[in-house]
Amino acid sequence: MSLAAARLAQERKAWRKDKPFGFIAKPEQQPDGAVNIKKWKCYIPGKAGTPWEGGLYPLELRFADSYPDTPPECYFPAGFFHPNVYGTGKVCLSIVNPQPIGSWKPSITLAQILVGIQELLDTPNIQSPAQMPAYQCYRTKRAEYTQLVRKQAAQYPPLD
Repeated sequence: MSLAAARLAQERKAWRKDKPFGFIAKPEQQPDGAVNIKKWKCYIPGKAGTPWEGGLYPLELRFADSYPDTPPECYFPAGFFHPNVYGTGKVCLSIVNPQPIGSWKPSITLAQILVGIQELLDTPNIQSPAQMPAYQCYRTKRAEYTQLVRKQAAQYPPLD
């Protein structure tokens, strides 16, 4: 078993034992029933009391063979409206960017990544915009931004 696979198996076990409330994360199951430990399907709940509340946002984590030395790539659906999410859906967050650009460390856990992304939803990093329309709306038309976020939350209702 590779180092990446071993670490991801450890993360999976830790997640099953103690995960943040409302979050979902599991390795992708392939059509033949096999598990792809390097690709995870996750859902991040919007924080209560924020415009993101009520949404359960799908996120895909892609782990390279070099994990945990390199961070996973994190993707919301393409076109996700947020100042720190590229048009492709890729998340721009320091803890999932390698050093020296970012602050990735091999000790960062799956739970820390997902909680960090949840925090980013309501507190964008305006110093590092990835999507200009969302960034400009956030900076100059906050009421409109909030309305668009609430509309997006309605597109991602909780799973049954």
